[in-house]
Amino acid sequence: MRKIKVVLTVLSLVLIYACGGNTEEKTNVSETEIKKTVQIDSLRAVNDSLLSTLNLPEGFEISIYAEVENARSMALSENGTLFVGNRGEDKVYAVQDTDGDGIADKKYILADSLNMPNGVAFKDGDLYVAEVNRILKFSDIENNLESPVYEVIFDDYPTDKHHGWKYIAFGPDGKLYVPVGAPCNICNNPDKPIYASITRMNPDGTEMEVYAEGVRNSVGFTWHPETQDLYFTDNGRDMMGDNIPPCELNVATEKGQHFGYPFCHGGDIPDPEFGGLRDCDEFKKPYRNLGPHVAPLGIKFYTADLFPEKYINQIFIAEHGSWNRSKKIGYRIQMVSNTDAGEPTYETFIDGWLNHEEQDAWGRPVDVILNDKGEMLISDDLRGLIYKVTYKG
Repeated sequence: MRKIKVVLTVLSLVLIYACGGNTEEKTNVSETEIKKTVQIDSLRAVNDSLLSTLNLPEGFEISIYAEVENARSMALSENGTLFVGNRGEDKVYAVQDTDGDGIADKKYILADSLNMPNGVAFKDGDLYVAEVNRILKFSDIENNLESPVYEVIFDDYPTDKHHGWKYIAFGPDGKLYVPVGAPCNICNNPDKPIYASITRMNPDGTEMEVYAEGVRNSVGFTWHPETQDLYFTDNGRDMMGDNIPPCELNVATEKGQHFGYPFCHGGDIPDPEFGGLRDCDEFKKPYRNLGPHVAPLGIKFYTADLFPEKYINQIFIAEHGSWNRSKKIGYRIQMVSNTDAGEPTYETFIDGWLNHEEQDAWGRPVDVILNDKGEMLISDDLRGLIYKVTYKG
């Protein structure tokens, strides 16, 4: 990545000058404070330079809203507090923009020593957090950011860490939806129907039930703004080559539908190991097949009015990026059309986190949400950032 290397070289000179220049004006500042300030300013300069490598449609701008280590799933309160989960770390965060300048300036660690607390959801003043096998509830969280306390409302999910991290969200029916990934790349568990499913429960953790079956690993879902149908991404299996199977965008219109895993992939590709057990025609077809191994995660309909009309009510998906390919793909934000007529389109909204020539990625999008201004927030667990996308025209 030639451009980034040049920036880093220039920054190294800045560091030398900042640390070795005139110190007469800094006699009341400790050496540690000077180094910390220089490091922060240098990191910001690098991040700003990296942002310039991203490609957005004309009229759109992207900036850094917050820095959160291993930023994964996000949830936003009505007051603007942004809650952020982790997968690689053990913490849950809250960030706020207290001075209203459009950049978060306050960060709280709400809990640590948790077990992959990837999923976060907010409802009626309470924060819900999903660990691998438990759902936690932080009551009246915004009035207790300095000293939060949680209770366990459900602790009977499987303990497998393979696809064990969870995305959670409340549906229009008031229930909390929680996926349970397959504990493997490809396996059949007929005696354990909880695996490869999307479940739901009441906000107090009661009446947990399986809502959708045959879902290998969904780490993002949302509801259609008009029909209220559940739209969810699903990560396709590995080790079938570079180009199959595709990852999927699916829609569940009612409880009990089966989406094919582990028997069928992409709607019409029998699994080489389990495909002979059931026919692909038995299952609900994908709403739209996505790229192979792109790892689609967060998904949202754009329901605000800041973006131009062509984007309103369209589907935006964060593609975390491939690992099981000889040439990487994904690492981008895609837009899928919301349509009842013909094949939905599938086009790139933002890319540039991946340098295709060098096959090097400096960022990996995870989740997408909208704030009250209609701006889009995007989490990046590799870079540890929350981006803000706005439209200036």
